[in-house]
Amino acid sequence: MTRSTKDPRPVDREMLIERAARMFYNEDRTQAQIGTELGLNRWQVSRLLQEGRDLGIVRIEIVPRSDHLPELETRLVETYGLRDAVVVRRNGAGRLEGVARAAGQYLAALKPRPRRIGVSWGRTMAAVAHWLPEGWASDIEVVQINGTVAPVPQSGHHNDVAETFARKGGGRFVPLPVPAIVGAAETRVVLERDRIVSDVLRLARSTRVLCFSLGAVEGSALLVSGNITEAEQSGLRAAGAVGDVLGRFIDARGAIADSKVDERTIGLSLADLKTRDHAICVVTGPDKHNVTCGALRVGLCNVLITDEDTAIHALEHAYDR
Repeated sequence: MTRSTKDPRPVDREMLIERAARMFYNEDRTQAQIGTELGLNRWQVSRLLQEGRDLGIVRIEIVPRSDHLPELETRLVETYGLRDAVVVRRNGAGRLEGVARAAGQYLAALKPRPRRIGVSWGRTMAAVAHWLPEGWASDIEVVQINGTVAPVPQSGHHNDVAETFARKGGGRFVPLPVPAIVGAAETRVVLERDRIVSDVLRLARSTRVLCFSLGAVEGSALLVSGNITEAEQSGLRAAGAVGDVLGRFIDARGAIADSKVDERTIGLSLADLKTRDHAICVVTGPDKHNVTCGALRVGLCNVLITDEDTAIHALEHAYDR
């Protein structure tokens, strides 16, 4: 028996409108696919979606880009071969809040919606998690992609980023329950052989969408928390380190600054970042200008979300060596 293509009875209509809208907007299904599922033709599905907007069942939010700078975004994309760039004006919201909010909007607008995302931690990423809208994803799996740090007094819950991403995306999070940097390379090898740790790292390496920030050498949570000693901090500076990417300290050219420290670091490698569909770097602040340039020069991200001053600095120093 074929299904009737008559319009549904009024008593069922709002329920049907909601069902069609969820399939169209949340599941990215076409009107033809929805029609096949519901026994309607494409014209009827289109009318249901329009009624949903008219009745307020569907609300479409248009995010104004008046606080963004399209010209700088285009220049960054062309100069560094990026997939995308978002640059927030310096006279917009507070620098961190403005960039974090832009990152939250960007993640919520990704199409198709990711089923899994890898995230780092830190103050910037905590702000992104705060501004990420509820329902930004559906049944998302959030994987922590680098080791963590011991809690630092009055530093905020920077290790709760993955959990917040998952809660707002109606999914679950997978923590990486080990230090970002351990005391010896042998310790890293042993920990990475552990079944729980190796499973998380394997999952992180298979994740096609990543979102992370960058750390400055001065004031790095890795340094303040004791993962790096004062002597090692001095050694990193002497080696030309300008900041860290997932706990891996790089110099201005984007190369590992100290191989001995890097051998003690747990998490995705720099090479892992270069093969993702979306490697989204969210960064702001003058103390991170140099590490941003280093990361861009060697392609550690293909999407950059940043502030106006950081973007200008990256463009002015694009060809420095």
